[in-house]
Amino acid sequence: MANVAVVGAQWGDEGKGKVVDWLSERADVVVRFQGGHNAGHTLVIGDKTFKLSLLPSGVVRAGKLGVIGNGVVVDPWALCSEIEKLGAQGVAVNHDNLRIAENATLILPLHRELDALREEAAGAGKIGTTGRGIGPAYEDKVGRRAIRVQDLRNLTTLSDKIDRLLVHHNALRRGLSQPEISKSELMAQLAEIAPKILPFVDVTWELLDRERRAGKRILFEGAQGALLDIDHGTYPFVTSSNTVAAQAATGSGMGPRSIGYVLGIAKAYTTRVGSGPFPTELTDEIGTRIGERGREFGTVTGRKRRCGWFDAALVRQTLKIAGVDGIALTKLDVLDGFDELKVGVGYMLDGERIDVLPAESDAQARVQPIYETLPGWTQSTQGARSWSELPAQAVKYVRYIEELIERPVTMLSTSPERDDTILMKDPFAD
Repeated sequence: MANVAVVGAQWGDEGKGKVVDWLSERADVVVRFQGGHNAGHTLVIGDKTFKLSLLPSGVVRAGKLGVIGNGVVVDPWALCSEIEKLGAQGVAVNHDNLRIAENATLILPLHRELDALREEAAGAGKIGTTGRGIGPAYEDKVGRRAIRVQDLRNLTTLSDKIDRLLVHHNALRRGLSQPEISKSELMAQLAEIAPKILPFVDVTWELLDRERRAGKRILFEGAQGALLDIDHGTYPFVTSSNTVAAQAATGSGMGPRSIGYVLGIAKAYTTRVGSGPFPTELTDEIGTRIGERGREFGTVTGRKRRCGWFDAALVRQTLKIAGVDGIALTKLDVLDGFDELKVGVGYMLDGERIDVLPAESDAQARVQPIYETLPGWTQSTQGARSWSELPAQAVKYVRYIEELIERPVTMLSTSPERDDTILMKDPFAD
């Protein structure tokens, strides 16, 4: 059986939560490998809805092990809050079903504050971050001054590390006319939270290696989407980590051969949250209609998502970069009832046709989409669980997308309910 990595093929919010939950029933271990609590996965299981940001989706299912890998930045206070909320919903999170990589980087209160201060100072040039400290924490990681989970084990040696961290951060705060961070206050905060986090800490690369050798199925759960990748996304309007499938290996401590099948998730239309280019965006009543029908509000922030037609040229590009073998197409039912549908098949840039989104941000902002128009369908696709239940025009729409993106649609989602899924290929099967 193949281990599976799940990654977003657009700007995130593609419906990964449902797909990951569906796959986690077949998996033994679910690993988060990048991002932080800026991610948002909504799981609908029976009559309960779970909203997860940092915890791996597998923790809501009995008998599954969730792992927060070294590629994740961990806000310990947010993690404890999420664990408490799940507890109130009847899901106990403990050492049996959750482990945290000892070498994962911590998000501290000073990171959240810096995130907000810089966005405010940027004015019209703001990136549109969630304000949760993700970017500043990753900056400290690559700057080799981060506080990591394992540092909570020894508060004596932590003192010198805090000194080094504050040399950098207090200089930034002085430049922003803000009061300096109190070392004693930060030390006290970490001393208080440490006992709540340390029971989950483990050498997760070794744990995952044992599980792999024992033949356990491992599901690598990505956050955000390929278009938000720090290298390959619509820079600078991106997240602070690599979101493509290759990061599943680096962010978990496993080799690339540990990943067997890469499943990309894409909506049957396109959305994004925050600032940045969006070639097929609709600012008219059609975009509003899609947003309302799709309930397009961020799981984490509640921000209204920008909506537009499916951009096949862009998805084809991200699937190649992210190493995707097949896609799960979600929210097909949102397109029910449209007289016609449009699909972006390429771009015009300064009078010339191009088939890829350029890397330069000014050029990204200037591209104009080239559309193909397809007939819509009047029948409902909501809840369909087989191809025979779909209108003929809906089937044609999906097949046309497959042709354009050069990858098969291996799963088709027709509602938020986990069983409302049409499966063409089980990603866990060789």
